[in-house]
Amino acid sequence: MILIDSALQKREEENNPIRVGMIGAGFMAKGIAIQMELYTPGMKLVAIANRTLPKAREVFQNAGHNQAEEVTNLSQLESALKADKKAISTDPLLLCQASGIDAIIEVTGAVEFGARVALEAIDHGKHLIMMNAEADGTFGPILKVYADKKGVIFTNADGDQPGVTLNLYRYVRQIGLKPVLCGNIKGLHDPYRNPTTQEGFAKKWNQNPVMVTSFADGSKISFEQAITANATGMKVAKRGMHGPTVEAGKHVRDCLDQYPAEDLLKGDGIVDYIVGASPGPGVFVLGTMDHPIQKTYLNLYKVGEGPFYCFYNPYHLCHFEVPITVARAVLFHDATIAPVKPMVDVVATPKKDLKKGEVLDGIGQYMMYGLCENMPISMEERLLPLGLAGGCVLKRDVPKDQVITYDDVQVPEGRISDRLRAEQNAYFFPKE
Repeated sequence: MILIDSALQKREEENNPIRVGMIGAGFMAKGIAIQMELYTPGMKLVAIANRTLPKAREVFQNAGHNQAEEVTNLSQLESALKADKKAISTDPLLLCQASGIDAIIEVTGAVEFGARVALEAIDHGKHLIMMNAEADGTFGPILKVYADKKGVIFTNADGDQPGVTLNLYRYVRQIGLKPVLCGNIKGLHDPYRNPTTQEGFAKKWNQNPVMVTSFADGSKISFEQAITANATGMKVAKRGMHGPTVEAGKHVRDCLDQYPAEDLLKGDGIVDYIVGASPGPGVFVLGTMDHPIQKTYLNLYKVGEGPFYCFYNPYHLCHFEVPITVARAVLFHDATIAPVKPMVDVVATPKKDLKKGEVLDGIGQYMMYGLCENMPISMEERLLPLGLAGGCVLKRDVPKDQVITYDDVQVPEGRISDRLRAEQNAYFFPKE
């Protein structure tokens, strides 16, 4: 952070701002635009792509720009950028292809669409800030392989819970502790919520009921923890994680007994979550320290007696910190959080009894929620990733809460996301 503000100020003084394109114009995009345009020196949001142009135009207006030029081809976009005009388009690939754009922020949450945008951005040498946990958690590791080959950064964002967690994880590791649990603090978890039950909350905050449902039913936290696991080498202790619920307001540092010590000390540790603890909606990392003198210092500094020490961040500020991620990628070639290997999968699980012939809906809707499972088990049991489940047709009945397998469904043909997932499996888990 200290390095970044100085580096961005230098870019501002040199009149050489980082130029950013954004795909999506929803709730999060609005905040990103305001933060980038009004509060971040040395950086400009130059173009927005969205299915509906009025929403893209509105995002720029909220950030203080009443004039945005509609473009329909690459030549028009590049001319607008050279003239220092804001541009909007219904074609996201134009932003990925345009010279003069340093980084792309993908903020749609759509898996198949996100796959297409990610590949195009990487292929054209753009750093990619993937604020699409659903796509990242489904095939992020193979996208990272593509990005590495092109010499660009593939990363999730500061401010979102995986990014905040990884920053804390790196800090804990840097001061000499071994992280054994990366945790997420939730206020609610009910896997049977749906867009109808969440309509009131969504309307109050001007959000999409489907997106709100994905948080309430546990799908979003499953994707977030899968992203964290894939970046750290951690696993889950069991399908769905422990996810204890504690007395409302009980501080997370007083909840360490909710996680079995034997689970924390296996391998590289685990990802998990807790419901009801304070300070929500923050994140926490549990670490261990073996050195007796250093343990004495930790106790003196009020971190605790051990053997597990709790470090936490009381909030995650989402869009406020996204420009930090862009700067880290462009100026320092540093990813906030990027996958190393597929460790944890998010698998599709019915919210109700499902019948043969039904077409599965999508994430945060009426039919399914997501559960974390360790990748080797998911592959061995042929479990259906939630990110790929939408649009599949059931070949047999599947009862409520029984995970769906590939053998239960007919997968649509020709999807980029399925191709990427197959490439990922072959790359990281080659058959002997």
